[in-house]
Amino acid sequence: MNTPARRRTRVLAATTATAGLVLVAACTSTGDSDGGAKAASGGVGLVRAGQLTTCTHLPYPPFQSEIDGRVQGFDVSLVDLVARDLGVQQKILDTPFENFKTGAFLNSGKCDLAAAGMTITEERRRNVDFSDPYFDATQAVLTGRDQGVDSLADIRAKGLRVGAQAQTTGEDYARKQGLDPVSFESSDALLNGLRTGQVKAVVIDYPVVRAWLKDKATANAFKVADNLSTGEQYGFTVKKGNTALLAAVNKALADAKADGTYRKLYEKWIGPYDPSAASPSPAPSAA
Repeated sequence: MNTPARRRTRVLAATTATAGLVLVAACTSTGDSDGGAKAASGGVGLVRAGQLTTCTHLPYPPFQSEIDGRVQGFDVSLVDLVARDLGVQQKILDTPFENFKTGAFLNSGKCDLAAAGMTITEERRRNVDFSDPYFDATQAVLTGRDQGVDSLADIRAKGLRVGAQAQTTGEDYARKQGLDPVSFESSDALLNGLRTGQVKAVVIDYPVVRAWLKDKATANAFKVADNLSTGEQYGFTVKKGNTALLAAVNKALADAKADGTYRKLYEKWIGPYDPSAASPSPAPSAA
């Protein structure tokens, strides 16, 4: 599909490290003006009292996807640490991915933060504030084993039809390489497009491809034809000017790296620990 279909947002339960806490879902805060909500969350204003509301776009394994009826993944587990520090529970809102470029749901008060395997870019920084980077990412080219393709250059030479997830840096990269990618709304729609022959190759973040290839049938049919170092770093986002929540997110990330929690979560969701990817250098300041 060339235009991402807007889906009705869904509120989904997430795995949480804050078991035993009471979720007060009926009380809605008004951000920093709600002293009760701030007191209950360490002085951080939340859009809904008793919970940290996270915008994401599903599925995007291994960062967030629905497993056994619950949203789980690397991003989910990291944000759970933020929620635990604040003394609340995480609740996840599934939203269209284009929302993340504009920060629409952050600005309208529907979410406190966004976590979606999201690359830090200058365009996005104009609309939201990013956390410290928590993951270095690369793009990958996945194609059929019978295509005779071993690089992105081969795809261009053969004129193969390429797919990418809409509104992502993978789509942007493909265009910059002179390709005209078919846009798919989500990662699962993209993989289905490859499986059904709508496209002959896809460009998407390498960790997502690794998650796909854990399925034996997918691994037997497809291969990584190219791994593209694009200098991307992931970050979580908050509404511009929400310094209290941003500080809480950065503290949780720093603590997790210091006490070994980050490494355990990395190995659980991503694979063998890669210190270079797990401890990225600080992202450059916005221009």
